[in-house]
Amino acid sequence: MGDDGLPLRAGLAVGGFTLAALLGPLVGLGPAPIALGAAAALGALSLDAARFGGLGGHLLAEALPGGRARLRRIALHEAAHALVAAENGLTVVQVLVGSLACLRAGLRCNGSTAFELPAAAKLPAEDLRRWSRMLQAGMVAEELHYGSARGGADDRALLGRLWGLSGYDVATAQMEQRRARREVEQWLRREAGRLEAEAERLLAGAPTVLRPAALAP
Repeated sequence: MGDDGLPLRAGLAVGGFTLAALLGPLVGLGPAPIALGAAAALGALSLDAARFGGLGGHLLAEALPGGRARLRRIALHEAAHALVAAENGLTVVQVLVGSLACLRAGLRCNGSTAFELPAAAKLPAEDLRRWSRMLQAGMVAEELHYGSARGGADDRALLGRLWGLSGYDVATAQMEQRRARREVEQWLRREAGRLEAEAERLLAGAPTVLRPAALAP
């Protein structure tokens, strides 16, 4: 759940101020205010990139009214990872919810669940199935609750690498992943109460810039 939108935000800022420079004279806006505004906006973007790894916008959004709903979606995603990992005998090392928690841990993302990695890169089929269930759990939980998944790109990439490194062809890997996804969906539907409770617990421990010392999860 990282943020790779800094170049896009910079481009939008430049484009916006270029448009303002063209239209400003029509509404009586001189070049000086536009130049100052452009300098301030680009300076803020540079500070965000240097100080907060491009997560400044996320930090602000999570602290403002409505931020709890944003954090709750992240908490639901990470809770599903953690619960399905435990169900499949995989060890969870750390669960982080929110940009501030991730930034403190040196991560440039909005949420993270770290697992104990397998001892070998090449895994047997049953271990790959367990990892397939766990890595897809966050996306499936979001889809069940919100109709679509925002996070999960890193999960899909890691899952593809695990199957590839273990020597399985693409068709087999995709078939097994679809099977694992169906199993996860069924399990999360059955355990909806547990998922909700775990998401709320993680949400209670998610810090924000206005509440930097949140309750310990």
